[in-house]
Amino acid sequence: MMGKQMSLGLFLMGTGHHIASWRHKNVPADGSEDIRFFQNLASIAERGKFDMLFLSDGLSFNGLSHPAELVRFEPFTLLGYLSAVTTQIGLAATASTTYNEPFHIARKFSSLDHLNDGRTAWNVVTSYYESEAGNFNRDNHLDHSVRYDKAFEFVEVVKGLWDSWEEDALVRNKETGVYFDNEKLHALNHKGNYFSVEGPLNSSRSPQGRPVIIQAGSSDAGTSLAAKTADVIFTAQQTLEEAQAFYAMVKNKAIEYGRLPDQIKIMPGVSPIVGRTEKEAREKYQQLQELIVPEIGLAFLSDYLGGLDFSNYSLDDRLPEYIPETNGNQSRRQLIIDLARREKLTIRQLYQKVAGSRGHRIIFGNPEQIADQLEEWIDKGGADGFNLMMPTFPDALEDFVDLVVPILQERGVFRKDYQGSTLREYLGLSKPESSYSKKYVQH
Repeated sequence: MMGKQMSLGLFLMGTGHHIASWRHKNVPADGSEDIRFFQNLASIAERGKFDMLFLSDGLSFNGLSHPAELVRFEPFTLLGYLSAVTTQIGLAATASTTYNEPFHIARKFSSLDHLNDGRTAWNVVTSYYESEAGNFNRDNHLDHSVRYDKAFEFVEVVKGLWDSWEEDALVRNKETGVYFDNEKLHALNHKGNYFSVEGPLNSSRSPQGRPVIIQAGSSDAGTSLAAKTADVIFTAQQTLEEAQAFYAMVKNKAIEYGRLPDQIKIMPGVSPIVGRTEKEAREKYQQLQELIVPEIGLAFLSDYLGGLDFSNYSLDDRLPEYIPETNGNQSRRQLIIDLARREKLTIRQLYQKVAGSRGHRIIFGNPEQIADQLEEWIDKGGADGFNLMMPTFPDALEDFVDLVVPILQERGVFRKDYQGSTLREYLGLSKPESSYSKKYVQH
């Protein structure tokens, strides 16, 4: 009997998600700026029948961030290229609602969706790095609550612009000379608290109705935004119990917003370490851990904890009781604090753990054990799929595709081939109706 189908995304992070991945002997240190490197990763993931590639982004230089984020490709540039060298896999780009304009974002994602015939997704973020403000005519980052309030309106404007052209608005009749049906083209004329946008969009309706919307974040404001607007949620939980609670909460919030629970796919991040045995998998991980420069690991942890000063603490101390609030990523900050308290980790142990996957779950084992751990969260209501965060590229990805994917396919929980042609179809999401369509109005 076929079980619930699992969705799999591949989170691209330069040379790998482990902070020391670039130092590994099998990893090209300059992979973050090598287009051939990314083309190879896309090819491997497409061979593994993954739903999509997921690309994060940041709009400032931050010396405390992951080495792969210090220099990296701008998402639309990279995914525009990958649109031409892939044929099936979905392509998700991150774009901030704090330091962009809705018309720009609506046009770019619509264009990308046309370029790749309906395989595009927008990962909505409100910007994590406070330093981004200085690159966009601001002295200070907007307050967390204001950023999300603005994001609600931003997403609604973008969705409205994506509805500018009805499905059959472009007639292009050579005999009559009629290019488009004027009655099926709509100006938005939006005037809100943050944006004033006339429209219409100068890009026709997306091949998949509209690009898939992803929201990454687990704060109260973030989950409210996701439950109202997102098709996919990228989140971080360490335990099945936490994942089940988050899963149920978001699905219930979706119902409150008048949506069906299966209209949102929840895909936690997970870093799988695959070996021939669990012992070998843990040895692989330990080899990476030994490559961490302690000062960098500590600075990386400090950044996630709002710039916490560790100078008065020993690395063998536990986290202090008081951790200052941050205007950055609040849900990730709390997850790391909870992890430290629950597992009674020292500061050294905590930065080592965070360096591996930035607070996301790490799993170890042989291929069967990895498949078991993923399938358990699907079966027990903790996830609809996973955004895979490989510790190193490309070898860890190849291990997963060659060793774990065939087991998931044999168990009937993951596709053996792509069904349909758009990212929405891969994810089992319906094609959205235009807000101007007759069917929508009658409903």
